Formats: sequence, structure tokens, C-alpha cells
Amino acid sequence: MAAKRDFYDILGVTKSSSDDEIKKAYRKQAVKYHPDKNPGDKNAEEKFKELGEAYTVLSDAQKRAAYDQHGHAAFDPRSRAAGGFRPGAGQDPFDVFRQAFGNSDFFDAFFGGAGGGEEREPGGPARGDDLQYNLEITLEEAVAGCERDIKFTKPAKCEPCGGTGGEKGSRLVRCPQCNGRGRVVMSRGVFSVQQACPKCAGAGQIMEKPCKTCGGEGRHNQSHSVRIRIPGGVDNDSRLRSTGNGSAGYRGGPAGDLYVVLRVKSHDIFQRDGDDLLCEVPISFVQATLGGEVDVPTMTGKARINIPAGTQNATLFRLKGRGVRNLQDGSQGDLHVRVSVEVPTRLNATQRAKLEEFAKLCDENVNPQSKSFLDRAKDFFR
Repeated sequence: MAAKRDFYDILGVTKSSSDDEIKKAYRKQAVKYHPDKNPGDKNAEEKFKELGEAYTVLSDAQKRAAYDQHGHAAFDPRSRAAGGFRPGAGQDPFDVFRQAFGNSDFFDAFFGGAGGGEEREPGGPARGDDLQYNLEITLEEAVAGCERDIKFTKPAKCEPCGGTGGEKGSRLVRCPQCNGRGRVVMSRGVFSVQQACPKCAGAGQIMEKPCKTCGGEGRHNQSHSVRIRIPGGVDNDSRLRSTGNGSAGYRGGPAGDLYVVLRVKSHDIFQRDGDDLLCEVPISFVQATLGGEVDVPTMTGKARINIPAGTQNATLFRLKGRGVRNLQDGSQGDLHVRVSVEVPTRLNATQRAKLEEFAKLCDENVNPQSKSFLDRAKDFFR
């Protein structure tokens, strides 16, 4: 038989590692080798089991002290050093995993409930699931706010049975598949894992005469429409909750909630940076040289900015308070206008002659930036 590996080596830690470091190391490797992420991989199953055994010992102060003193002999029933310790004996490796992650919600969300989850009172009502709806809106809608009607299909309360799941006069009886326990044992490779009974959904009881419309669940899929109010200032991945518009509850339980996740479309003119907006406005060579006034777009109409004579390409102008309203404190962002000086590309003979005449009239003081650069370049090449 191969020698048993050192528990510290299995988790990738040292004897001086803290409890938090040991837990963190276990979490990382347990996720990597979990059987649900490696279906059919016997090697991953063995490593996951090995990780569970190592963590069971090193996460317990008393067991860890015994292991540090006697090694694996501390848990060998044939050894005097054992002292009654049996790491992992009769323990589900998934329990160790849930203990390390601290809550079953994370476990169930990550692995689809393979290791269990919250159980409801047998035969009693249960809250419906929360639903998510992804909604795409325009930048104008995100900035100003709006109302949108969304349509989707969800498990809704069965009207014929009133959500009870049974025909009129029907009563609850023990589920024959789980014998009333609400849980069944499923084989996952070398593991045996408990999960909610698929026939009674963990209730332990079923209707003697199931409703013909919903099959005893008390709900069935129906088309549903909800009007969502979107406040001004939302952004990508903003999440809105519509209370009670999720899946109907099981056997008359309360409905879950609907979460609407927003996605804002890209805009042809504006770019968004937090509460600020940016737009690029082309101006002519003449406007940049002589200066003047230019109309620029905003989210609420036009605005006029003054272009000083000699404005350079990519100069930024700020229009205070013309951006996006902040959802938290109500403050208003700004609109930043970047001017892009457009160079003429198609000149007729007369225009070209005038421009050449203008160039002859220019001296080095007309373009001070060019002169400064040339002076620095001469010094560089010396």
C-alpha cells in the first residue's frame, strides 16, 4: 500500500500556516477537484476525498495538535497514539466542503444543490425562486429614466387548484419515493450524496389526487407582464428588484422576486464615464484659427460653447451639470466636449492658391508650438 501523504502537503500549506490560510487553501483546491466540476474523473474524486480528510484534521485544533505530534499514527486505531481520533469516519466530504465555505447558499449556487440546501417544513408551503431578466435600454433612457413593460414566462399560481396542488377534496399523503423523509440518496462516483426528493421536491408528502393542470405542484408556467420603472442615472449591470414577481411559491407559499439586470446600449454620439459624458465635435480649420461659437449636442438639447482663437486639436471644454444624475446623492455629472480640428482634404485651385498665399505670409510666430518643437529637436540631434 502506498504511504499516506502528509496532510500539509495535500493542502499546500506548512505547519506554521494559520487557520485562515488552511481554510483558504482548502477552498481553492476543493473547488478545483469537486466531482461536479470533474464528472467521471476518478483521480479528481480521490483528490477531493483526500482534501476532505486533510482539512478535517487540520481545521480542528485538537486533531491538528495530535497530528503534529504523532503524524498519521494519531488516527490509526491500531496505534496507542490514536487516542480515539478517526478523521473523516462516517463523514460526507460535502459536509467538510460546506463547513469550509461557511454557508450552504454558496455551495448550492456553485454546484446546483448537489450537496443539499435549505429544507422546508415537510408538506408545507415554500417561497418561490427569484428570477432574473436581462433588459437592454438606450443611453437616453438610462440618463432620463423611463418605464418599460417586460414579458416573460414564469411558474405562476395554478388557478384551478388555488395553488394547493390537489384536486378538490384531495389530501396530503406520504411520498412513496422518499418514504416521507423528503431526501433521497444519490450515488456520485465513490460518494453517496443526499438531495431533495425529485417526486415531492423535498416536502416528504404529495397530494393524493394531484391537480390535472399543474401535476400537483400548485403552479405552472404562464406568460406574465410587468411594468418596470427605471430611475434616471442607472448604468450597466444596475439591478432593479420587483418584489413578488418571481416564481410562484410551492403549495401556496409566497412568490419570489424578479431582478431586472440592465444593459445600456452604446451611443453614436456620447460616451459615458461614471456620471460624466464625453462627446467629440468636429470644427473647421478656420473656426479653430479665428475662434467663434459652436453648437454642441447634450442629452437635453443643444448648447453653445465659445471656441477661442487658436484652439488646438483635442482641446476639452466642460459643460457643468450636463452629465448624468448620480443615483445615490442626486448630484449631476458634467459633459466634456472634445473638439476635433478638421483639415481640408479637397481644395479647388482658387482655395489652394489662397492657402499658399497665406502660408507665405506666416512667420515662425504663427505656429509657436512647431517652432518650440523644432528648437528642441535641434538640441537633441546635436
